[in-house]
Formats: sequence, C-alpha cells, structure tokens
Amino acid sequence: MQTRWVDEDNQQVLNNAIYLTLLEEARLRYFRGLELMDGARFPFVLAQCNLRFLRPGCGGAEVVVAVRTTHLGSSSFSQSYRMGPQGEEPWAEAEALLVAWDNKARAKRPMTSAFRSAVARFEGLAESR
Repeated sequence: MQTRWVDEDNQQVLNNAIYLTLLEEARLRYFRGLELMDGARFPFVLAQCNLRFLRPGCGGAEVVVAVRTTHLGSSSFSQSYRMGPQGEEPWAEAEALLVAWDNKARAKRPMTSAFRSAVARFEGLAESR
C-alpha cells in the first residue's frame, strides 16, 4: 500500500488515524484474497483494536501490512498486524477483535461455515468453536 504525503501531521509523521485506514485496507485485501467479500461489504464489524506505535511512519511511502488471523470463535475472530516499509523496522503492530454481523438485525451472529472454513484452511487453524 502507499501512504500519501498529506497523511503526515504537523510534526511530519504519519497521522495516527492513517494506521487504522491501513489496517482496514489490509483486511479488505486479505478477505478478497480468500474470496469472502461481497463487493466491499465486510461480513463483520470491528469491535476492538489495540495499536502499538513502534516508530514514526511517514507520508509518501510504500507500506506492507502483514495480516494473520490468530483465533476463530463462533461469532468472533482475532487478527494481528505488522506494518511498515518492506525490509525495514515496522512502524506499528496491532491486534483486532472482529465480530460477525447481521446488518438487518443490527446484531452479532454466528460466522458462516464457509467463512470459518476458508480462514481456518488459509491460516492452518483448528475450527474449534
């Protein structure tokens, strides 16, 4: 991914909100790669995100965001992330809790078996409930 020069704040470091955008874009690419997306509609919502800044990022840089699903529950899952320029020390690490979501009911729901199976296969995770 690419940061933009306008993503820097007045201290000439990457604005903290941009990190969350990079995580969202990485999630989109991850789930599109698994063919689990209906257009750009996620079948889940972000419930929690913990972000640890390791060193200042900058605008106008190529950024790699590594994504790994670390846990699959019945209606939620966890992911971990590392981001920064390829071959350099990472700028940040993050962990996120995501919850399967029924938009009509405006409530959490169990993950579909297709979703769980695809993620479990890709990550080599057991499909325990």
